[in-house]
Amino acid sequence: MKKSFNVDKTFNDMRIDRWIRNHLGKFPQGLIEKSLRNGKIKLNNKKIKSSHKVKTDDKINLFNFNFTKKTINKKIRFQPSTEIIKENEGLIIDNNEDFVVINKSSGIAVQGGTKSKKNLIDIFSRSEIFNNTKPFSVHRLDKDTSGVFIIAKHREAAQLLTSLFRLRKVHKTYLAICHGEVTKDSGEMNHNLKRFENKKEIIENAKTFYKVLDKNSLCSLVEMKPITGRKHQLRKQLHAEGNPIIGDQKYKFSNKDKSINKNLMLHSYQIKFIINDKKYTYTALPPDYFKKFLKTKKLSFSNF
Repeated sequence: MKKSFNVDKTFNDMRIDRWIRNHLGKFPQGLIEKSLRNGKIKLNNKKIKSSHKVKTDDKINLFNFNFTKKTINKKIRFQPSTEIIKENEGLIIDNNEDFVVINKSSGIAVQGGTKSKKNLIDIFSRSEIFNNTKPFSVHRLDKDTSGVFIIAKHREAAQLLTSLFRLRKVHKTYLAICHGEVTKDSGEMNHNLKRFENKKEIIENAKTFYKVLDKNSLCSLVEMKPITGRKHQLRKQLHAEGNPIIGDQKYKFSNKDKSINKNLMLHSYQIKFIINDKKYTYTALPPDYFKKFLKTKKLSFSNF
């Protein structure tokens, strides 16, 4: 029995093994590689390796390959694992062939560290979503910061996304509730931030565009769009401006945060980028405690 499929331009430059799992079913990697070696799967009637990348209008030829009618032409969309939902690490925003996007909960670290017993990368590595691959971290988000976070599904996607972040081609928008009334309604924060690496002092320039969405004499809701990507950049900058983020236990004024709130009021609200002329926009609504705090302080945000 022979079946043939043409590669759509949407899947140009995708590995043949990933194309198979995407279109034919969630087959084990070993079965796919064995079928490629035995000639049960060919590309343009030629034997190829599992790492070979297909091109637009290539023809995938299947010869007695072990598939069922139910899986033909069906794009597999893996479901979030019950573990992730149960442990409240975050809700799935998107799950495609190359990466997973989640609305990360506050209190969960992205990667393992000296003080992180539980982290997203480790949890996802045991998830159904990464059955045939492994998760790759491509950017940072502080443990206590909630919001949009991306995890790559394979090395090629990780390298591409990491380079987009490094080249500042990923546009990020954060929401922060900070102490006090931010005097200027919009502008650019430009600071030389200090950090230490192996006891060596390092000075890095940090730039962020900001806009005050609402404010009163007690606190302000600020939209922040970082241009650079320094560690703790937004937290350090607002602290330097005299308006530390509410709930920040590291960058704070001594008597500001004793009773007001234990949650860090910093949320990764939106991420935008372009890959192969396709625009990606991911938005994550803030957690309930963030919205409740806004209501308590009589601050409003028109998007929710």
